[in-house]
Amino acid sequence: MKIIAQSSQRIDKFLQQRLNEPRNQIERLIKRYGVKIDGKVVKKSGYKLKGGEEIEFDLPQIQKEEQSLREVDFDIDIIYENSDLLVINKPPFITVHPAPSVKEATVVDWLKAREITLSTLSGEERHGIVHRIDKETSGALLIAKNNSAHQKLAKQLQEKSMGRYYLAIIDLPLKEDMIVDRAISRDRNYRTRMVANGYGREAKSAFIKLASSKSTKKELIAVKLFTGRTHQIRAHLKSINRVIIGDKLYGYKDKNGTIPRVMLHAAAIYFQDPSSGRMLIKEAPLFEDFISIIEKEFKEENLDEKLKVDTIIERFTALV
Repeated sequence: MKIIAQSSQRIDKFLQQRLNEPRNQIERLIKRYGVKIDGKVVKKSGYKLKGGEEIEFDLPQIQKEEQSLREVDFDIDIIYENSDLLVINKPPFITVHPAPSVKEATVVDWLKAREITLSTLSGEERHGIVHRIDKETSGALLIAKNNSAHQKLAKQLQEKSMGRYYLAIIDLPLKEDMIVDRAISRDRNYRTRMVANGYGREAKSAFIKLASSKSTKKELIAVKLFTGRTHQIRAHLKSINRVIIGDKLYGYKDKNGTIPRVMLHAAAIYFQDPSSGRMLIKEAPLFEDFISIIEKEFKEENLDEKLKVDTIIERFTALV
């Protein structure tokens, strides 16, 4: 679109009036895309027009970007960041990346709105995404800022030198600490579920008991993933007749309707820094909905100590 400036004013104010959108969004758009003023690209929102200049900008692209920014109505805590990557604490109910069936803003939308530089190896819709977690699951998520870091992190994921520790609340206590090493495939009868039937892709998870609820019906457990298959924890638990509370897809019956989501949280992620090679472990604090259930249902002594990542790692080391 080409228009002529009719008066002396700032370029951001001029476009704000033309597009009828908030100035802070217009400022971001100018900084990201720039506008042509008499053929010269300008990316300063405070640029002062004199009047009579020819202004050229891509209205469809601006409208698309503006819509994306407008839809991001949440914020996400950054746990750790350097020049190659960042680790975020993904809240529940936020999808990691766009898809045809996803209508709401995603983690990728949030990253773009924050103008964080991202790798492009995974394609336009999955910029920066090294691994994913389910929509209802919360916790640590690793994002790559450049392609070199993404390649190194993806290799770690493939070689299993990168891993995650989860916390979950299940409907029945485990009989003992255990390892489930059973391949996973899609459930033929329920296409949205996975099943640990020994066929498909190899999958290995370790489970340790942390605390029993006051009623002894529920249990707080920790999980270590050795592989990263879709619904791996949920499918492995189902194979031993356990289910995470709130997980209706895998059979949890919430009689009172008080559990709003799958109570699964990625409490920590470990990986090698792509530049230094140093092993890092980054922890993601629990969200309020998870904390409230622990406070209501679990009163075991020394629970805070049991929930420390160092303690959990020691337990898994002994199990493996």
